[in-house]
Amino acid sequence: MRAMILTAGRGERLRPLTDTTPKALIEVAGKPLVVHMIERLRAAGIEDLVINLGWLGAKIRAALGGGERFGVAIHYSDEGENTLETAGGVLNALPLLGEEPFWVVAADVWTDYPFAKVRLGPNDLAHFVLVDNPDHNDGDFTLVADRVHDSDGGSASECLTYAGIGLYHPEFFAGERIERKPLLPLMRHAVRAGRVAGEHYRGRWADIGTPERLAAARTL
Repeated sequence: MRAMILTAGRGERLRPLTDTTPKALIEVAGKPLVVHMIERLRAAGIEDLVINLGWLGAKIRAALGGGERFGVAIHYSDEGENTLETAGGVLNALPLLGEEPFWVVAADVWTDYPFAKVRLGPNDLAHFVLVDNPDHNDGDFTLVADRVHDSDGGSASECLTYAGIGLYHPEFFAGERIERKPLLPLMRHAVRAGRVAGEHYRGRWADIGTPERLAAARTL
């Protein structure tokens, strides 16, 4: 199984820190966020990784190299200055990700999620990891048994937040052009088609998207 770590973003909300340091290399608990994620994936036996590059991508490549010192193989999908957002980044990297389901994870997520346990059902296009809503988000989806539903019509107490972690079949992206586009509209389309499973993860999870959230994570 392979995984893609999304690292191309500018990290606008973390400026001025991200003016000189890519968000993926910001440190929490003594290590860059992307290294924490690599180690979680490696612990689950996922050793073939794709990382997309954009803002300050050369620094990420220099820090991680080919992945040998982490016990993984890293392949890079370089988007240059015109980054492609989340869905566009995955679409651009599909030739590196193969024909089997693969994980897509955000580099600015700090978590102890155990990646090894998930397999897609025969008709499923994806498996979403959902978490309790943080203060900055009112929820993205609802979960009934192991099926993900759109949040439309659900009360705030029923909604959960997408964790920035999902297992995707390549067919999820079928028919989409490589262009700058976010992942969320594609996610909602697959959910409304009834082809997404999910889980409510209650372990450690933090979205390091602002200076305040970064400071909070560094106190844990």
